[in-house]
Amino acid sequence: MGNFGLFPRPTLVLLVLELCAVSCDITDGNTEHLKREHSLMKPYQGVGSSPSSQWDFWGSTLVTSSYVRLTPDERSKQGSIWNTVPCYLKDWEMHVQFKVHGSGKKNLHGDGIAIWYTKDRLHPGPVFGNQDQFLGLAIFLDTFRNDLHGMDRSFPYISAMVNNGSVSYDHGKDGRSSELGGCSAEIRNRDHDTYLAIRYSKGRLTVMVDIDDKNEWKECIDIGGVRLPTGYFFGASAATGDLSDNHDIISMKLYQLMVEHTPEEENLDWTKIEPSVSLLKSPKDNIDDPTGNFRGTPLTGWKVFLLLLCALLGIVVCAVVGAVVFQKRQERNK
Repeated sequence: MGNFGLFPRPTLVLLVLELCAVSCDITDGNTEHLKREHSLMKPYQGVGSSPSSQWDFWGSTLVTSSYVRLTPDERSKQGSIWNTVPCYLKDWEMHVQFKVHGSGKKNLHGDGIAIWYTKDRLHPGPVFGNQDQFLGLAIFLDTFRNDLHGMDRSFPYISAMVNNGSVSYDHGKDGRSSELGGCSAEIRNRDHDTYLAIRYSKGRLTVMVDIDDKNEWKECIDIGGVRLPTGYFFGASAATGDLSDNHDIISMKLYQLMVEHTPEEENLDWTKIEPSVSLLKSPKDNIDDPTGNFRGTPLTGWKVFLLLLCALLGIVVCAVVGAVVFQKRQERNK
C-alpha cells in the first residue's frame, strides 16, 4: 500500500503548507513501525483461546490459512475477532485488508463489518455483532440501507462513531444521529481486495479507503477534537440478518506513529481519558445534514488561512468601493 503519511494538502501558498496539522515526516507502512502484538496477519499464528494467544474469536468466525471469515453468506450469523493485548500507543494507524462478497444481488445483502477500538472486547450484541453503548471508537462498513428516507447517500456506506457508553447506535436510521462523518464506497464483490486505513494522531481521526486497487488512498473521514484513551482493544465484527454476505478480514496491521507531544500531554494519564469529540455542533444535528458528512472540527490550518484570506479580500473590496463613492461625491460637489 502507499504511504498514508502523505495526505493531500492545499498548495495555494507556502503559508498553507506550514499550517497543515499533519506532519509530513511521519512514516508508516513499514516493518520498523509495525506493532506485531496488535497485528493480525497470515498465517494467523497466535489466534485462538490459549493463554498465549494474541487474538481471540467468537461466534461464526472461521480462521483459515487465507482469511478470517467473520460470517459466512448465511442468514442470522454473528462473528468477531479481538486482540487480547491492550494498546497503549498515543498515536497509531490501523490498515485493514478485507473483502465483502456474496451471492446477493443489488440491495439484497447485509449487514456489514465494524472495526473497533474499545474498552471491552468479546461482548456480542446488536451492533454489527458487538455490544451497544460501547466505550471507544467504531468504524462501520454498512452494506444495507435500513432508513428508506435517507436516500441522499448510497450504500455501502462507511461512517465513524465515538461513544462514552451513553449513546445507542440507531440501526433504523443507519447510525446517522451519532455519525461523525462518512462516505459511500463500493466495497462489495470486487475482483480484488479492498483496504481501509484508520489514523488517530494528536486528537485527529482520519479514515482513508483504497477500493479500486490503484494503490492510492482516498479520504473518507477527517475530523479533529477526538479524544481516545490508551489501554483499549482492537477488534473486528460482522453480522448478517435476513440478508447475508461473506465478511472476510485478510489482515489488520497496526503501525506506531512517531509524534512529539507537549510535556503536559506526556504527563497526562491517557488511560483515564473519556472517549469524546469536541464538535462545533452536536452529532444529533447530523440528522438534518443532507450530506451526512459534516466536518465538526476546530478551525485550524488551511481553514484559518482561507477565512483570513476571505476577510482580507472583503476589506479590500469595501475599501475600493468606498474610494470610488467618495471620489464621485467630490466631483459632484465641485
